[in-house]
Amino acid sequence: MPPKIKITKEDIVTAAVDTVRKNGVQALNARTIAAVLHCSTQPIFSNFAAMEELRLAVVEAADALCQEYMKREVASGVYPPYKANGMAYIRFAKEEKELFKLLYMRDRTNEMIPEETDTGNQMEAMVQGNIGLTGMDAKLFHLEMWAYVHGIATMIATGFFDLEWELISRMLTDSYQGLKKQFEKE
Repeated sequence: MPPKIKITKEDIVTAAVDTVRKNGVQALNARTIAAVLHCSTQPIFSNFAAMEELRLAVVEAADALCQEYMKREVASGVYPPYKANGMAYIRFAKEEKELFKLLYMRDRTNEMIPEETDTGNQMEAMVQGNIGLTGMDAKLFHLEMWAYVHGIATMIATGFFDLEWELISRMLTDSYQGLKKQFEKE
């Protein structure tokens, strides 16, 4: 009878996410994860062909966590859905600094980044429904808003500044309303 598997792939990913959360992506290596799990590196390399495969699993887990932030913020009903997504993105940057950096502040030069994403399409659809913009105008409106939201999130994640939620909310509303007026003029 083969020995019972004590450390699962999910255990390894959870330990890796916690390691990145606490110490940043630079701490992600087999020895560190093995120390967290109190084992040798053997279970890690039995479940993952290489550390890059584990890093990708951590990226997927971090992305799922970020998506959960967005779902919770929208479900709370505190903000309209489009704004709630921006507030959740900024909240994720504030509460999960290292996971935010892993997801949104890494070199992506050699990555295949899809031009269209489900989230991007959903946000553009919200812009279309809220403001009545279509096609490239909706795409550009969302891109400009998201650049603004990402800028705030990045400054918070890197400790450049820390803002109160009421101020962040006002900033997003001001940007949204200003951009809306600009597009209405055109």
